[in-house]
Amino acid sequence: MATAILMPALSPTMTEGKLAQWLKAEGDVVAAGDVLAEIETDKATMEVEAVDEGVLAKIVVPGGTEGVSVNAVIAVLADEGEDAAGVDFEASSTLPRPAPSSASASTSDPAHAPASAPAPVAAPTPAPIPLPTPAPTPAPAKRVFASPLARRLAGEAGINLTAVAGSGPRGRIVKKDVEAAIAAGPVPAAVAPAIAGGPTPAPAGDLPGMPGYDAIPHSMMRKTIARRLTESKQTAPHFYLTVDCRIDELLDLRKKLNANANDYKLSVNDLIIRAAALALQEVPEANASWFEDAVRMWHTVDISVAVAIEGGLITPIIRGAEGKGLKAISSEMKDLAERARTGKLALEEYQGGTFSISNLGMFGIKEFSAVINPPQGAILAVGAGEPRPVVVDGALAVGTVMTCTLSVDHRVVDGAVGAAFMQVFKGLIEEPLKMLL
Repeated sequence: MATAILMPALSPTMTEGKLAQWLKAEGDVVAAGDVLAEIETDKATMEVEAVDEGVLAKIVVPGGTEGVSVNAVIAVLADEGEDAAGVDFEASSTLPRPAPSSASASTSDPAHAPASAPAPVAAPTPAPIPLPTPAPTPAPAKRVFASPLARRLAGEAGINLTAVAGSGPRGRIVKKDVEAAIAAGPVPAAVAPAIAGGPTPAPAGDLPGMPGYDAIPHSMMRKTIARRLTESKQTAPHFYLTVDCRIDELLDLRKKLNANANDYKLSVNDLIIRAAALALQEVPEANASWFEDAVRMWHTVDISVAVAIEGGLITPIIRGAEGKGLKAISSEMKDLAERARTGKLALEEYQGGTFSISNLGMFGIKEFSAVINPPQGAILAVGAGEPRPVVVDGALAVGTVMTCTLSVDHRVVDGAVGAAFMQVFKGLIEEPLKMLL
């Protein structure tokens, strides 16, 4: 029996994704466990495996299609010799369907031509009697591709679907397009010629005198970053705590450890991860997240580390960081960062986390404040270590100083708790031998 292959939900928050490419073609024999396609989520490219055997009878959504809704039909798997005729495609938001029309189908379409339509015979017309001028043939109605739900909502609201721009695959009109048209109110008369095929008005942002530009479509990652960080700034009451850490001893320790190592090379960031993990272990109230029903105090320290990749960033996680030494943290971080840049991270390797670190020191940034990644309660922003004047035993000297800023969700972490964390963190950074105990 033919069965539908649906667009999978590859994360708890995923609502749509891009079907990057098919690795099987129509007619290919498929065994359970075979990789059928690659799906791009907001963070990585994931493989979709077949859960049953059969023949890939029909590909509904072609490779390269963006905005494919979760649970939409993307292909049909059938037994050998079967076809895809028995599958209900109404569940698919990616399969365009023409609008129903009361007009008879064109006889030029053999699928709709009458089975035994006789050839028309022209009746003789007496020459003296002038023939009436035939009425102009009306132009065929514009075919509108819309989901059944979008059609129902448009009908209830009196919305003409020909005036609605579709945002679904292949320009299909979906529910959100009709809702947007309803919210926008009636179409002004001045816009009618454009809908009928006249000149398209310039977008609202294109004002006279503005320079030229390249429009770069939003990727799934960029859309998710925009949505999540906007929600964070709107809902989480941020406050910020900044400390200057002198890192001369830390740099000396790193140099000595690397000089005696054969199978690892520590970075400053590895030491920062270790210090943050130990500080969160000592101040567990800072290792917490906000949920509507309760504040969750996490039993382990899972540190998300921001890694810049093409088109955005991703935060692979060092899980159980409080129990890992510098060598283990360094090795794991290098592996996660490399696979993050090639889109090969597994879902559990970048989703979750109890605390985040964002380090822009390698770019020469002295100081910045990061946006909290919900539902986490805090994120540590790390600047560059640079020579600055310091006071040692009452005398002015030069030391290497690194500025760190903790962004805190005040619903989760109070000022005193945040300050206690920063105090412990600063102590570990400035006396790094404590991290080896």
